[in-house]
Amino acid sequence: MKISKKKAEYLEKWQKFATGSVNRQIFSATILIGLLTVLSKIAAFGKESVVAWRFGTSDQLAAFVIALQVYSFVTTVVASSLSVALIPTYIKVRDQQGAKAAQQLFSGIMARAIALLMITTMAIAVTAPIYLPLMTSGFSPETLTLTTRIMWIISPAILLAGIVSVLGGVMNAGEKFALAAFTPTITTIATVVMLFAFPGWGAYALAGGLICGTSTEMIVLGIGLHQQGINLRPQWLKNDANTKLVFKEYTPVIIGSFLMCSTSLVDQAMAAMLGPQSVSAISFALRVVVLPLSLFTLALGTAVVPYFSKIIAQEDWAKINHTFKYYLKLIFITTIPIAIFFILASRLIIKLLFERGAFDAEATQLVSQIQMFYAPQIPFFIASIFVVRLVNSLGINHILAWGSAINLIANIVGNYVFSQWIGVAGLALSTSCVHLISFVYLYINTNKHLQKIILEKN
Repeated sequence: MKISKKKAEYLEKWQKFATGSVNRQIFSATILIGLLTVLSKIAAFGKESVVAWRFGTSDQLAAFVIALQVYSFVTTVVASSLSVALIPTYIKVRDQQGAKAAQQLFSGIMARAIALLMITTMAIAVTAPIYLPLMTSGFSPETLTLTTRIMWIISPAILLAGIVSVLGGVMNAGEKFALAAFTPTITTIATVVMLFAFPGWGAYALAGGLICGTSTEMIVLGIGLHQQGINLRPQWLKNDANTKLVFKEYTPVIIGSFLMCSTSLVDQAMAAMLGPQSVSAISFALRVVVLPLSLFTLALGTAVVPYFSKIIAQEDWAKINHTFKYYLKLIFITTIPIAIFFILASRLIIKLLFERGAFDAEATQLVSQIQMFYAPQIPFFIASIFVVRLVNSLGINHILAWGSAINLIANIVGNYVFSQWIGVAGLALSTSCVHLISFVYLYINTNKHLQKIILEKN
């Protein structure tokens, strides 16, 4: 009885804290999403260990990595950008015009999203024999054929992942963060099950895990939204003012996302020029650095959008400016030590996580060297994502397109210069430099915009 009473007291204290100031609301939401993301990433690392044991840095894994890179690029540019453009408007409509208007907006956007994703999926599958040879110039004909087949298999997941992105965004808009944060674990588990259930399938088992997992994620999120009273049926309604506003924001977001995500595509294509082993090695190195990146960006980025959107709707610009500066300081104080740790402990981390089975000591040496040069991006990448979320909420997405164009040019130049100097690790160093440039650009322009609004209001 005493334990239950104590639990109730702790829960009451947490609820009071979590419903306090905006900073507290963001912090509490970040903690919740962060904890669930940690669990998700622990599962993901378990999967990567199995993949390393099974494939090492082989051609089979390289084929899947390239196909997965195309899949990730398309889903991020087309679907995630739509979710980013939708959520601030959805929250504003829900709070100012009511739940019925928000439902109509959601239903109309879902119908358009599905149509767009179906066209995109077909285009990616049909044109695979054209663009994949350009991306895999260092691959053998056999590895290129495998890459193309895997691309055909996983292309339907573009539609599924796109729907997941929109559903997850609406779930977060309702400040129900837990389910959307935890669902990626489903695909992780599905992939491991496929690897053990069908060991003879090779890289095709990875593709099967992606399809099965993404399908299940879509179903789970759909059930979650249905329980919140949201009608999931898409409806092709007329283009009202709210729908037009979403697509007005979507255009600059998709341009910026296209240019930003192109850097990863360029990295993998240039790595492929150095051979399949380089593609696999970059994939493993990036997986390790992605843990702190995804933990902070998913948690903080997801948490701040609803709160920023609310404050902006209230036009409390002083509070926005304070929160903006406060969290940037907190991000750098927290993440700089993490980056230093990943640099100093790089070889030990890779050895403990991956060195077994087909992943030998030579692979550990290569991957750890790449990871050392990826690590410096950690504070700048996380800070950039935080600023981008504020940019999305402010509706000044046009600055993202220019910033992303700068990043793409800097990445291509950096890749060429640094790869000539230190080989495949130079691609990682170039990426870190690009994220530094990106943060500086975003901070200067966003801060300038905020100060201008504050001066006008005063």
